[in-house]
Formats: sequence, structure tokens, C-alpha cells
Amino acid sequence: MSDSESTPQIGQIVRVLRGREVDQYSIIVGLIDERFVLIADGDKRKFDRAKKKNIHHLELINYISPEVKNSMEETTRVTNGKLRFALTKFLNDSVIDRKKGEQIDG
Repeated sequence: MSDSESTPQIGQIVRVLRGREVDQYSIIVGLIDERFVLIADGDKRKFDRAKKKNIHHLELINYISPEVKNSMEETTRVTNGKLRFALTKFLNDSVIDRKKGEQIDG
């Protein structure tokens, strides 16, 4: 298992597995300790009201948004627009990748 899969990182995309926001994607905007992180999506869950989440309730996606990571490193903040942009970009890219790689029987 690579380091990025086992250790959550700032800017990493996650899929929520438990709770009210099941199957929604968010971005890690803060690390509390080895069990808890802060997540936000810039839309329903704004950066200023990031949600504390147990990492066992998240699927860590092997993708770190460079925009979010750089912004957090430079200013310790990220705009909600940048969070929405990073999630949209990731979701669009992953859908395109899936279409390229899978044969869909119709």
C-alpha cells in the first residue's frame, strides 16, 4: 500500500462512506490527528464550516488537488470556489477516464 492511500493529505479527494453525505465527494482541508480530518466541498459544506470526519468513514481517493494543496500551503486557507473547481475537475476527469477504459454494454 502506498503512502498516499494510508495517510490522508491536505487537498486529497475523498468519498464519504458513512453519515448524511454518503457517496458525496469532498476534499480534505485539515488534519486533526491520525483518526480525524476536516472535509469541505465548497458548496453544501463550506471551508469555514468544514466537517470533522473519522477517516474510517471515508474512502481516500488516490488524487490530490494541486490547486487546493498549494493554496493551503501558501495561505492556510482555500476559497470555496477553488474547492468546487477542484471537485468538478476531478469528477469530470474520472468520468472521462471511465468512458475510455470501460466497454459499456447497451
